[in-house]
Amino acid sequence: MSDQEAASAQAGRLVEALFPQALGAVLGGSAAAGRSTPTSDLDIGILLPDSAASGREVIRHEGRLVELFLNSIGDVPKFFEWDRARRRATVVFVYAQGVTLTDPHGHAARTRQLAEKVVAVGPPPLTAEQWRHGRYVLTCYLDDRVDSPPSRRHEQLVIADHLLREAAELVTAHHGAWTGIGKWLPRRLVAADPDLGTALLDGHQTVAEQADPTPLAAAVKELLELIGGPLREGYSHRWQTT
Repeated sequence: MSDQEAASAQAGRLVEALFPQALGAVLGGSAAAGRSTPTSDLDIGILLPDSAASGREVIRHEGRLVELFLNSIGDVPKFFEWDRARRRATVVFVYAQGVTLTDPHGHAARTRQLAEKVVAVGPPPLTAEQWRHGRYVLTCYLDDRVDSPPSRRHEQLVIADHLLREAAELVTAHHGAWTGIGKWLPRRLVAADPDLGTALLDGHQTVAEQADPTPLAAAVKELLELIGGPLREGYSHRWQTT
């Protein structure tokens, strides 16, 4: 039995035992893609009757950590729009690329079709204000990099982390691609722009291993030129407190 088959069997037992009312369920994430390790968690999307509450739960089943994405059938379209607006579409991808565990009435198949459409449309574009804010924030971190020499190692590393995260958001947005967090940040970043994405990741690694921010700064400057250049003086933002 392959790792994927073993994970699917384990997830299927969980759904049968804990959610007998489920109208459909899918296994997503690395387990569905056959990339899981013995310590990987299981990501399971479960479709429930409209009388059930939607939400997210983390449990342990048969010794394995499991993340449950619970959605009532009627909640799915609205939830997918919310998930798309985050530009990561975490649960959308669970259904679009997952392995079906149970689908007695075709709800999982229809949810997969909707998820595939959302993935194909892509994330919403950034607004003009979001682009300006992104350029400003990235410029600020780039300037902070100059003020954080290797002798202030903790500051240097934190700034490098912020540079990479902000840059990843803007690179993926520039290409109309999905972004990600955690292990999905490098995957989505390189998928969106193999050359610049790799340069940013390699630059970040060089800061961590050699205390040399030069390659990362060069990659960030290249990105800023693509999206309108650095933004310092002239930037403005009005607080909205109500």
